[in-house]
Amino acid sequence: MSAIESIAKNSDLRKRILFTLALLAIYRIGVHVPTPGVDGTAVLSFFQAQSKGIFGLFNTFTGGALSQFSIFALGIMPYISSSIIFQLLTSAIPYLEALKKEGEQGRRKINQYTRYATVALAIVQGYGISTWLMNSTSPEGHPLVVAPVVAFLPFQLMTIITLTAGTCFIMWLGEQITERGIGNGTSLIIFTGIAASIPQGAQQLWSLMTAGEMKFIVVLALLAFMIAIIAAVIYMEVAQRRITVQYSQRQGGGGMQSMQTPTSHLPIKINFSGVIPPIFASSLLMFPATMAQFVQTPWLKALQDSLNPSGTIFNILFVALIVFFSFFYTEIVFNPNEVADNLKKYGGFVPGIRAGKSTADYIQKVLERVNVLGCIYLSAVCVLPGILTSQMNVPFMFGGTSLLILVGVALDTSQQIQSHMITQKYEGFLKGAKIRSRRVQF
Repeated sequence: MSAIESIAKNSDLRKRILFTLALLAIYRIGVHVPTPGVDGTAVLSFFQAQSKGIFGLFNTFTGGALSQFSIFALGIMPYISSSIIFQLLTSAIPYLEALKKEGEQGRRKINQYTRYATVALAIVQGYGISTWLMNSTSPEGHPLVVAPVVAFLPFQLMTIITLTAGTCFIMWLGEQITERGIGNGTSLIIFTGIAASIPQGAQQLWSLMTAGEMKFIVVLALLAFMIAIIAAVIYMEVAQRRITVQYSQRQGGGGMQSMQTPTSHLPIKINFSGVIPPIFASSLLMFPATMAQFVQTPWLKALQDSLNPSGTIFNILFVALIVFFSFFYTEIVFNPNEVADNLKKYGGFVPGIRAGKSTADYIQKVLERVNVLGCIYLSAVCVLPGILTSQMNVPFMFGGTSLLILVGVALDTSQQIQSHMITQKYEGFLKGAKIRSRRVQF
């Protein structure tokens, strides 16, 4: 209750929250605005039939916009893909690595390149999906495109313009939320899209209970299990392995010199790689199932049948890919040698470890051990949806990438709100304080 009262009294934070909610509401309204030239009912039926492939995953991140083929059908995913690409290229291309070290100015330059890549990806994806829809029909045999020419423009060109503009508008919304809202604009947009499916899942669970297909005690046990899983995910998301770091500082006074060693720590998250490994792993595993629905090849059809999301082979491959991408992403993003050099530069050292290469080797060893625990955690959360749907007949997907994103974004947003509250409190304290001059009077 005290936190709500503090937010209510903080006018700047209150305005930021209302501004964020208004932009997220605009985004959700745009999800229901259809792209010109398509049959909405036929498109919805078509994408529901493809929900087990990669389009189901993509539709989750777009908040249902893809299944309705709205103006936001591509969602924020082109921007996310561009950001990940440039994050990986920063460690591979010297020019981008130099830009990263330039501080704020270099970061703005990389963000500009990311926007250009977002537009390019949106154009390519818009052309691909428009061409694909023109040559496809719904399960009932109805054409998905009812107007090959919209106004005076071909359907493909109109779709490219519409979807690219929608992606750019969502990207702008995310940047506005980051700058003028409570922060984490892109993450909040994805959070809103995933959270929009929660009421539907709750309704399905209620329908099963009222129809007698699921007992009340089973529903209570399932809800308690979900709460326990959410608590475990929160615990693991904030868990850290802290490496003790001491800094040498020489102080002099009265002709005497003494050595002081202020102690700090280097935090390493247990889930260092975040949601990147599950997204990459699920995309790779769902790709054959998606292709098998369009290419009638016996071996591809057999591969699709063997890669059932609730099957043993799928889960084994899923875990293996999560482990691979976790170590791969960590190796690309985190550089122990650079961290060790920065510690040595500013007089920091790990107690009992020689500065320089020995410190880098020690940090790498700790990181690898922490990463093993992170892989076990990610694997357990990501195989949970298949187990619940196959063994307990849960009518919705609980766990996996969606749960990681929801919990991670919620934690980051709460931290942002707390930082705004602390900043406002210090600003109010400084406004009421009278600071005397420290100049010496003669």
